[in-house]
Amino acid sequence: MTNPKKGFSVRHPILFGFSLLIMAVALLWGATAFFHGRAGLFSSGKIGVVNVQGTITNSLPTVKFLRDLRLDDSVKGVLLRVNSPGGTIAPSQELYHAVKRFAEVKPIVASFGTVAASGGYYAAAPATKIMASSGSITGSIGVKAEYANFYQLMGKIGVKPVIITSGKMKAAGSPFAELTPEQREYLTELIMDMHNQFVDDVAAARKLDRKQVEDIADGRAITGRAAKELGLVDRIGGFEDAVTVLKALCDLEGSVSVIEGPEEDKPLLKEILGFLGIVPEGSATGEGLIFSY
Repeated sequence: MTNPKKGFSVRHPILFGFSLLIMAVALLWGATAFFHGRAGLFSSGKIGVVNVQGTITNSLPTVKFLRDLRLDDSVKGVLLRVNSPGGTIAPSQELYHAVKRFAEVKPIVASFGTVAASGGYYAAAPATKIMASSGSITGSIGVKAEYANFYQLMGKIGVKPVIITSGKMKAAGSPFAELTPEQREYLTELIMDMHNQFVDDVAAARKLDRKQVEDIADGRAITGRAAKELGLVDRIGGFEDAVTVLKALCDLEGSVSVIEGPEEDKPLLKEILGFLGIVPEGSATGEGLIFSY
């Protein structure tokens, strides 16, 4: 006689085990059906969103982030969101080469915000496709050098600066001495060398005739609409349009996972200076002389 106090698993172990097996199969089938249905909503790949914001003075975080995305096989492409008035020369060139290197292996679509001018445009030039709103401000291809000169003011207050250099060009651009004609010629040659590098890189990246780029490389800013007519931009559209174009280039459909970066903490003062288009201290080349795009 069976003991009614014993559980079903004890009284009928074979039936109990068979029931567990049926339940496990049912759960597995249900989970498979659920995730199979959800798979239709999501693409198998990811896209990266790389932000280039404010004055370009330090390209390293963005260059590293682009490299990581390039080496990540799950990332199928990148949207480069640019909202920058430009910046110093070498960091802009580093971004140019990082974007170019990425575009050689995966699609990268540049999307311009309010402004993507000078160094901001330089960085985006090698992208697979460039998109801008019709009212985005871009272009401004050129180089400038600027510094404050206090030589006459110091003379008025009776202060005479003493500058000892190892060569006659070493003090070129010093705020405490007048620029000699020879020094001015030297700095102009330096600026034109940088300018020609800018023009060469844009012409190569956009597959444009160099003369065509040189004709508009006088520092002028232009709208996104004008940039499209000149061949500097491929299409007119905003961020969402750029995502659509990128997904098509990557053969992705539906919703996709996004990796966005780089994360960068900026002091409030640096944010304000960047918004105003002012190059922060520490970005200078030479004694008080700042070269920038």
